[in-house]
Amino acid sequence: MSRSVAPVQASAIERAEAEADVLVVGLGCAGAAAAVEAAAAGASVLVLERASGPGGSSAQSGGELYLGGGTSVQKACGFDDDAESMFAYLRAALGPHADEEKLRLYCEGSVEHFEWFRALGVPFQETLFDAPTWMPLTTDGLMWLGENAWPYDHQARPVPRGHRPAAPGFAGGLLMERLVGAVCGAGARIENDVRAAALVVEDGRVAGVTARRFGADVAFRARRGVVLTTGGFVDDEAMLAAHAPVLLGHGKVSDGGDDGSGIRMATALGAATRRMGSVQVALTALPAAAVRGVLVNAVGQRFINEDVYPGLFSSAAVKHQPGPWWVVVDEAGWESIPAGDLWGVRPRYAAETIAELEAELGIPAGALEATVMVYNRHAAAGEDPLFHKNAEWLRPLEPPFAALDPRLGFASGRDATPQGTGAAGFTLGGLHTTVDGAVLDVSGTEIRGLFAAGRASAGIHGEGYISGTSLGDGTFFGRRAGRAAATGADRRP
Repeated sequence: MSRSVAPVQASAIERAEAEADVLVVGLGCAGAAAAVEAAAAGASVLVLERASGPGGSSAQSGGELYLGGGTSVQKACGFDDDAESMFAYLRAALGPHADEEKLRLYCEGSVEHFEWFRALGVPFQETLFDAPTWMPLTTDGLMWLGENAWPYDHQARPVPRGHRPAAPGFAGGLLMERLVGAVCGAGARIENDVRAAALVVEDGRVAGVTARRFGADVAFRARRGVVLTTGGFVDDEAMLAAHAPVLLGHGKVSDGGDDGSGIRMATALGAATRRMGSVQVALTALPAAAVRGVLVNAVGQRFINEDVYPGLFSSAAVKHQPGPWWVVVDEAGWESIPAGDLWGVRPRYAAETIAELEAELGIPAGALEATVMVYNRHAAAGEDPLFHKNAEWLRPLEPPFAALDPRLGFASGRDATPQGTGAAGFTLGGLHTTVDGAVLDVSGTEIRGLFAAGRASAGIHGEGYISGTSLGDGTFFGRRAGRAAATGADRRP
């Protein structure tokens, strides 16, 4: 068998290593959800994972799930929510060009999806983390993700919707532990160390995959359908250069396996892609510090309200502002940050005056002084007419001052050497699919027997991103893809 991604005819395969009703390729959150639902629909399921164990990038994530509409956690924390308010916020925050058909289904099914996680044993604590952060180092089950920041607080009723499994810090491991347990409990079989190479086609229908395992060529057959949940393409430099060059040179939010393999396998069969230039990029700027000060570009200018979801200020910085970028705070603001929100970060520079600080930062003389002067004048009146930061966080900055360098990363200390740009990201575009995960060809026709979910597909996102919408839409549409594959037509006897 060839190692090319070109599709292989079933007649060219002498022997299949194994056969199942549904093959799921990739065992991150989307693959786990697809496997659980396919098995629940009565299909035999075989999951192929390229690594030596399950989890993928999902297991290394913060574990946030963007869910709302009135979950039990929201209600316990005193918040009323509905699908329409959730839809209004996400349409704005994930746009422009969010997939409104998928997004509406996601919002309308969000409460049920939350209960699905709970039924699988994912624990959620019914408490709120009520401060800006990338990820709480607590077990709080609910957090704000920019819903209460301008302009979104004027476009939708502000309600926190970031749901987190009850683990301090990175909760992706706990989430995947429960999802993989559900896969095994549903009777699905998992084969590790299997790297899918190409799709197998029989009578115009996808009927399996070829793969490599321990240096040998193998093949696996699917009687009903193949679900590609292989992740995005941030680890493939050629694909980034072709589709999402904004991420070139930045760090990668990945386990190292997001190389676009599933996307390439499907496009070799004529599959269409969508929004391949859409990305998420995260700046390792401390939200708890940024909100207490000002976030500025290389010429000392503010460019956004610092209380917005940190992924949005990151995107604004990396995509539209000259770097390096700096968070400038004063001593009182820095000392007011709770120890648990510091993430080991320390200021890189300190100075008695803004003029001294801008000289240290290499900012043109007078530029940062002008920015802070305007900020302070309005903050003294509890206003931010330029960027509309919430009055809760407005206070004139007073000496001494400090600057935090996102290039140092977290938990690095002031004497660390800057590494890279201070930004890291992943891709959001992928295969064009229906709401049930069926992969479409370039003419808009469903490719029989082929499904996709997670970051191998283009989900609900347009050009924006909010934490929890990758794990959220990956599992939500992974479930739909698994069910659709399990109930597919043209089954072989």
